[in-house]
Amino acid sequence: MKIDHLQEISIEDVVRVAVKAEKIEITEETIRAISESNNKVNRILESEKPVYGINTGFGIFANKTIDKTSIKKLNRNLILSHSVATGKPLDVSVVRAAMFIRAVTLAKGFSGLRPEIITTIIEMLNSGVIPVIPQKGSLGSSGDLCQLSHMALVLSKDEKDLEEESGQATYNGNVMTGKMAMEEAGIERIILEAKEGLAINNGATFSAAIASLAVYEAEYLVGIAEIATALSMEALCARSNVLDKRIHIARRQKGQITVSENIRKFITNSTLLDSKQQVQDAYSIRCAPQVIGAILDTVNYVKTIVEREINAVTDNPLIFETGEAISGGNFHGEPVGLAMDFLSIAMSELGAISERRTFRLTDEKLSNGLPPMLVSDSKSAGLNSGMMLPQYTAASLVLENQTLASPDSIRSLPTSANQEDHNSNAMTAARHAYEIIENLRQILSIEIYAALRGIEIRIINGEGQPGDGTEKIVDLLRNKISFVKEDTIWGIEINKIYRLLEEHKLQV
Repeated sequence: MKIDHLQEISIEDVVRVAVKAEKIEITEETIRAISESNNKVNRILESEKPVYGINTGFGIFANKTIDKTSIKKLNRNLILSHSVATGKPLDVSVVRAAMFIRAVTLAKGFSGLRPEIITTIIEMLNSGVIPVIPQKGSLGSSGDLCQLSHMALVLSKDEKDLEEESGQATYNGNVMTGKMAMEEAGIERIILEAKEGLAINNGATFSAAIASLAVYEAEYLVGIAEIATALSMEALCARSNVLDKRIHIARRQKGQITVSENIRKFITNSTLLDSKQQVQDAYSIRCAPQVIGAILDTVNYVKTIVEREINAVTDNPLIFETGEAISGGNFHGEPVGLAMDFLSIAMSELGAISERRTFRLTDEKLSNGLPPMLVSDSKSAGLNSGMMLPQYTAASLVLENQTLASPDSIRSLPTSANQEDHNSNAMTAARHAYEIIENLRQILSIEIYAALRGIEIRIINGEGQPGDGTEKIVDLLRNKISFVKEDTIWGIEINKIYRLLEEHKLQV
């Protein structure tokens, strides 16, 4: 894949680099654009006119002019002092995504740094030298300073080149110092010059990286929710007329129309539906297209915001064609923070309505004739607990998601002696969204397992057969999971579905 300053990347591109480790390169035209921007910074430096981020201090120290003989020290100190992130390390895929997004940002030609910085990041990605980055400590303004600084420790150095000041990185499956990893990979580390430290660490890049992966997973799980709904409808012998296209066209909501059509295709020719015992179904079935459709619309909106962000120039100041260095606030993570809060709410709701369907499947008073707790038959109830506890787990995860979905972007504390008096909390919002998605994957796995069991009980009892689409899903799952009559370690079986979802292998 090529980085070109005139072309945009997609979330799918980020995934190809972050998860599938696709190699990247940079175009010659982009190298020239970066060099021209760097020349402008050098001219500013030679003029000795104070310009923020080039020859001044940072944050509250913006009015402190720095002598040009100390510029290298200034940039090194920025990285050392800001490398204070804490907590467990971020997943390698998140760090790879952030490195790629940062390279794209810096390659736009507005950051004023040398091309070597970007080509070094690319070389690290292609060689598999991935910095170890603690996940906590960012306020999302001025971007993800501490995480990006930990990344910069690995790729940069000073004259002393102390190993203990080189951070940590993984290389060939081993964690080691950044200096050692770069030496083993044969990559030269760089002494930072004017503006380069700030260009590297200023921007909500790790927030955008997590957001990209979250949106990618959210898109897939919306489709899985459609499958789960179709299976549950059949297991519960639900009314199919709720999917009549005329209902959904009348509402005029695009997501709802799409979701209802998708579910309708799954259940085509099903003989398990339309029980005569009820006139209409509960909301978790009857309103599923309305709820999942609204969530689909939300995911599409959030994807638009995140794809703008991964193509944005987010450091400060920016260097323009006129040679001006203009200080602004593109590093502020508010767009990502708000979008991730919105995604969190939507994914929390997707899990909530899924758990309600699981609950109905396990309650003999609500399941239209299925045995209590989906034991194999009513005679074994009591001796066997059936799917009682998987529903507990789903309920627990739904409650956790509802807590995690409390907005992070509305919370702010001032920093840097009130110079940075409103912060976005974007990184926390992104992390919480990703946690919710991981929980959601398990909630949907539980529903799919329960619905599959319900369908099989009905097939055994001669009550009908699944539809064209759901039959394919049932066949796919049965290659992985066997029907068991007695209690077993349900978690082992459910986690087989979880792994299918994690690897995006459940689809028709």
